[in-house]
Amino acid sequence: QVQLVESGGGLVQAGGSLRLSCVASGRSFSRSGMSWFRQAPGKEREFVGGVSWGDDTSMYADSVKGRFTISRDNAKNTVYLQMNSVKPEDTAVYYCSAATSGYNGGLPGGYDYWGQGTQVTVSS
Repeated sequence: QVQLVESGGGLVQAGGSLRLSCVASGRSFSRSGMSWFRQAPGKEREFVGGVSWGDDTSMYADSVKGRFTISRDNAKNTVYLQMNSVKPEDTAVYYCSAATSGYNGGLPGGYDYWGQGTQVTVSS
């Protein structure tokens, strides 16, 4: 059974940092694109960033560029989201996703697997 399990969410003050982790099990994702999305109450799920499987190239939404960093450890089947200089508008449930096609872009339909999400709340 394939599972993606996120962890690391919580309450953080504006300007602080948080690191989310996503551990995959059930199969190897070393050749999969891996991404993070988030969804705030009353809003659609939005792309945060993604990392490729080949050269670990990453891309980010403009709203987080320069503040968030995605990385992956294929040996651990884990992808990370380092969140720095967080803002109240970063408050959302954060989801990890995996695409066996290698896709790591912003379309949710491009992903085969999703985690259950982890809540991030940024206080002002």
